[in-house]
Amino acid sequence: MEIKQAIIKAKENNQMAFNFLLDTFWNDVYGFQLKRTENENDAEDITIQTFSRAFDKIDTFDENYKFKTWLFTISKNIHIDFLRKKKTSIYHEETDSSTEHFYDIIDETPTPEDKIITEQNLAKLLRDIKKLKPHYQEVINLRYFQELSYLEISKKLNEPMSNVKVKLLRAKKLLSEIIQKK
Repeated sequence: MEIKQAIIKAKENNQMAFNFLLDTFWNDVYGFQLKRTENENDAEDITIQTFSRAFDKIDTFDENYKFKTWLFTISKNIHIDFLRKKKTSIYHEETDSSTEHFYDIIDETPTPEDKIITEQNLAKLLRDIKKLKPHYQEVINLRYFQELSYLEISKKLNEPMSNVKVKLLRAKKLLSEIIQKK
């Protein structure tokens, strides 16, 4: 799949297109943020938020520009907001999340990662899950072991639903890579 083709399909809410774009640009955005923040956790959080916002606003992307540049711009703005929040965290007020609009970017059909995960026996799977970072372990646990919906996970973690979706997508990809290495 080409990037332009993936963007067109992503605008039609095609899950495979979102996966392709995430896989293609994750390392670039993460590396960009790692240089800026010099902190792996902050870089990862900002990267997740970047893809979350980009996927929510994919309809606003202008094909006359490079997708990677658009992502970096979103990422840079999220980092600036992150720094402002750090400085004024005492005075920070949460926005009313009920006014935010989310697009359903994830369909429920099993992805290749889902199939690999379900083929493993539970003991091995739990050992592999323990190799993930704690926030990925948590989102996998809430979704697959506690069987919570995206909305329930969003409320439990106090994060926007689009962040939960991207975090879960990334967690499944990393878990799949751990399993395939064996």
